[in-house]
Amino acid sequence: MNLNSLRQYGAASLRSLVRSTHSQAANTVVQCARRPELFYHLIQPPTPLSPVSSVLAVSFLSQPLHNAESSAILGWVPAPSNSSSKSPEELTQLVSWRDFRENATFRDILHKSIYTTLRDGNDQVWVNGAKQLQDGWMHIHDQRNPPPLGRIGDPDDIIASVLVENSTVKAETYQPMPSYRMCTADGVLQLTPELLADLVRALERVVQGDNATVNP
Repeated sequence: MNLNSLRQYGAASLRSLVRSTHSQAANTVVQCARRPELFYHLIQPPTPLSPVSSVLAVSFLSQPLHNAESSAILGWVPAPSNSSSKSPEELTQLVSWRDFRENATFRDILHKSIYTTLRDGNDQVWVNGAKQLQDGWMHIHDQRNPPPLGRIGDPDDIIASVLVENSTVKAETYQPMPSYRMCTADGVLQLTPELLADLVRALERVVQGDNATVNP
């Protein structure tokens, strides 16, 4: 398909084209030098950002992705030129987070995963936080810019809030924070180790579903 043909597509048509073009999935995966839990997946056009330019899909998964709009992707940034030949250090320096575009479907997976982890008491950071608070609303802060002890973080960095009663997390009261931003000047989403581990497992299940769709 040439550029003139692509221009005839509206936004909805382009998104449909990206979803169906599984051959555009990332074959080049580069680990972030500063945040080793993050991986950049090089995706050729058409992409969620452009019909003609490559992008880097940001994910916590290192395995190749077969869907350019997979829910396992946090979001996308424009790919620097010759991205596939760059070292992790070079690519990390060149990525422009100012141009980050969030993947809305990832946010749904994120909140479901955090809710489940809190419900099951699998993260000692937040279990201990509830014990210290004893009663009241506990804010689940993004770890890229954690507030000082006893302080409330910036609204952009509060992922969600949950009620604590008698030092116990009441998971059913979990409330996503509308003001939370997946990417700020302090970087992209960063979680405690336990929250991240559970999220990665959830994202792996997402990719298994994507693969089943590609290869029924």
